[in-house]
Amino acid sequence: MELPRKILIGEDVIPQVGSIVSSLGGAASRVAVITGRVVKARAGAKCAESLEKAGLSSSWHIVGDASMDTVGSLEGRIKSNPPDFVVGFGGGRSVDVAKMTAFRLGKPFLSVPTSASHDGISSPFVSVRGMDKPHSVKTNTPIGVLADTHLMSQAPPRLLAGGCGDLVAKITAVKDWELARDENEEYFGSYAANLAYMSAKIILDESEKLKRKSQFSIRTVVEALISAGVAACIAGSSRPCSGAEHLFSHAVEYVAGPNYGLHGERVGIGTIMMAKLHGLDWEKVVETLENVGAPTKAKQIKLAEEHVVKALVTAQSLRPDRYTILSKVRLDKKSARELARSVRVI
Repeated sequence: MELPRKILIGEDVIPQVGSIVSSLGGAASRVAVITGRVVKARAGAKCAESLEKAGLSSSWHIVGDASMDTVGSLEGRIKSNPPDFVVGFGGGRSVDVAKMTAFRLGKPFLSVPTSASHDGISSPFVSVRGMDKPHSVKTNTPIGVLADTHLMSQAPPRLLAGGCGDLVAKITAVKDWELARDENEEYFGSYAANLAYMSAKIILDESEKLKRKSQFSIRTVVEALISAGVAACIAGSSRPCSGAEHLFSHAVEYVAGPNYGLHGERVGIGTIMMAKLHGLDWEKVVETLENVGAPTKAKQIKLAEEHVVKALVTAQSLRPDRYTILSKVRLDKKSARELARSVRVI
């Protein structure tokens, strides 16, 4: 198991980035900080000052998207003066690009998320466009995670709602894993599964409170996302966190393109449909997503009915090795349309 060695969650903890890097990085002296333009403008000075106070020199690299072209370009720029340590400071794109870059350079990585939008903040998995596989791939687990709840509270509410969607998905992901154990004799880790399920359950139980954006909301969602990421570390795969609902999300990108909703929004909509196939309380999933402000209908993310149907039919073929409810219930266009309509997604 490869787990984060240090996790710090709190209000106004960005000034501790330098000390965290020093404690985790050993003799590290050069740090590459990979971030976005808005995040650098908002909180870059505090982070840079913290690194300088710790005696660390830093180079800053702005990324605009999460693609392999960006990773390759970034890797080329910093190879001439390679860092000892990589920090991903920003939203999901910055963290994923930094994680992949650190993996390719063979350097330790600190995750400093500025939004609670998905569980990649603590897991070894990344979703970067332009790879051979249209789904998440494994890299290395972040050596540490620093989550500043004050900074995260300034992110658009939609990102927090997306994080809730990614967490609710663990309900159907765990059911898919159980199904693979029972029908395909796949390894199943009870501890990892329970940890992931617990991360989802707290969102189901607390959704009324979570719709009020507060320090409680941010901390609850961040802790749940980190726990879900750790569950993937323990399992050694994304199984406890990613099932047919994630395949649906990847299929949407495949058939319609990347500009239809956030990752967590697509996954949340996928969870509604997969919960129905599993015989779970899909209406509770809808209620939870509505409470936190996440979409429950395709039109809310500007996704056409035909794209939903095509994504449902295509999803399992994107990863035939991963046994899910879509392996058992093989949807055609007619049954896919009936499913989506029955839960009011379309």
